[in-house]
Amino acid sequence: MRKRKSMVLIWCLILILMASCSSGSGGGVSNTGSSGGNAAEESTNAPAKPDEKEESGTSEMNFDMGGRTIKWVSWYDESIKEDNPDNIKKKQNLDELMKKHNFKMEYVTIDYGEYVNKVTSSLLAGEPLGDIIRMARPWMIPTLVKQDLFSPVDEFTKNQNVFIQQYTNDYSQFEGRGYGFRAGINGASSGIFYNRTLMEKLGLKPLQEYVNEDNWNWETFIQAAKEANKDTNNDGKLDTWGLASASILVQALAANDANIVSGDKQNLEDPKTKETLNFISQLATENIARPTEGGDWTEPGQFFRQGNTLMYAGSDYEMDGFKKDMPDLDIGFLPFPKGPSATEYHSHLTIPNYLTIPKAVEHPEQLVYIYEKINDIESIYDYPKQASLETLFKNEDDINNAKMAGESINVVDGKDGYPSMPYYELVGDIIDGNSVSTVIGKYKEPFQASIDEVWKK
Repeated sequence: MRKRKSMVLIWCLILILMASCSSGSGGGVSNTGSSGGNAAEESTNAPAKPDEKEESGTSEMNFDMGGRTIKWVSWYDESIKEDNPDNIKKKQNLDELMKKHNFKMEYVTIDYGEYVNKVTSSLLAGEPLGDIIRMARPWMIPTLVKQDLFSPVDEFTKNQNVFIQQYTNDYSQFEGRGYGFRAGINGASSGIFYNRTLMEKLGLKPLQEYVNEDNWNWETFIQAAKEANKDTNNDGKLDTWGLASASILVQALAANDANIVSGDKQNLEDPKTKETLNFISQLATENIARPTEGGDWTEPGQFFRQGNTLMYAGSDYEMDGFKKDMPDLDIGFLPFPKGPSATEYHSHLTIPNYLTIPKAVEHPEQLVYIYEKINDIESIYDYPKQASLETLFKNEDDINNAKMAGESINVVDGKDGYPSMPYYELVGDIIDGNSVSTVIGKYKEPFQASIDEVWKK
C-alpha cells in the first residue's frame, strides 16, 4: 500500500512539472479560455466540475425508519418486475435501501373506478390510504392542494437522471410549487397509425417521405387523406377512406401548441385554438374523414381494423392490438402532423399522473429520496422507451417516429378536469358544420362557467 501511494505521488509531481514547463511556451498544455497565467495552477486550484448526475443527485442520507411499512397506492400494481436488466437493478436498489433504512414496501392496488372517491375521502379524513399515492392532476389541482393535503416536493426532485422535470415543475405545479414526481417515461407516444399495405395498393406517395422531408403538416395530412378517399370498384360510393374520424381535437390541439383552457380561463379565442378548430371543421365539412355510422368511441379503431381506412389517430400501446387483429397488413406509425403554430411534433396528455406525498405523512424528503435511489441507475438502453418501442414496432422508421413523437408532450385540458364542460357538444357542433366563430361565441361562457366551478370553490 505504501509503495502504491508513493508511486501515485511521484506521478502527480511529474504531471505538475510537465504542465509548469509547457505552459506559456506555445506547446503542450493549452491555456485556451484563460488570460495567461499558469495552466497547472488553474487546473489544480479550480474545483473539479461535477458531472450532471453528481450536481443534481441527492447526497446520501442516513435515517432509520424503525421497521415501518411504506404503503404505495395506485390503480395498478407498481411493484418492480424483474423483467429486464434495468428493473433487476432497481429491485436490488430497493432491497438494499430496505435493509439500510429499516423499512418494508407494500404496494396497494385500488380499482380505478373507485380510486378517486376512496383516496379523496381518506385524504379529507386526515388518514391517507398510503404514504406514496399516485394521483392525476385534475383530481387534486386546485381543490385538494388548496386544502393543504399534499406536501410540495420540488426541492427534492433535482436529480435529472431520475425525475422527469415536467411532471414536477409543470404538470403538478400550483402557485409556484410542484407536488408530484415521476421517473421513467414522459407518457405514451401519440400519432398516426397508417396501413402501408393499403397505401401501396392505392399507389399513394409513401407517408414516411413527408416526415423525411420535414413536410408532415396539416396540409400534407389532408392531401394524403383526400387521395385515399376512393371508389375503387366504380359503384359510385367510396370504399376506401383516408382518415378514420374527424373527432381528433385533443390530438390536434397538442400538435398546434394550443389548449382550450389557460390557467383558470377559457382559451377558445386564442389564435392557436381557432386554427385547430378550423382544422377539425375542414376535416368534417370537406368530407375528408370517414363519416360515422353511429358507433361509440371505439368506432374509428374498428374502421381502421377493416383494412380499408388509411389513417387512424392513436397511441403507441395500441399497436399490440393491431398486430393481433390485422396480422396480414403492414401497419406503420407517424407522429401527428405539425400544426401551423408548432415547430416540432407533439404527443398529448389529458390527465397527467404522478406520485404524491400526503401532507399527513411525515418526512416526505425521505420517501422521495428512497424513490430517487431506487431509480438512480445507469440504464442499458439508449433512451427510456427503447425496450417498449422495439417490441411494439419492427420497422426502424416507425420506432424513430414513435420516439420522436414522445419527446415532447403537451397537456390538453378538457372534460377530465372540468366535469360540467360541454366539450363533446362543442366538438359535435364543429363536426356538424357550424362555423367556428359561431361555436366559439356559443361555448365560451359555458366553458368559463365550468372552469369557475373548479377554481373558485
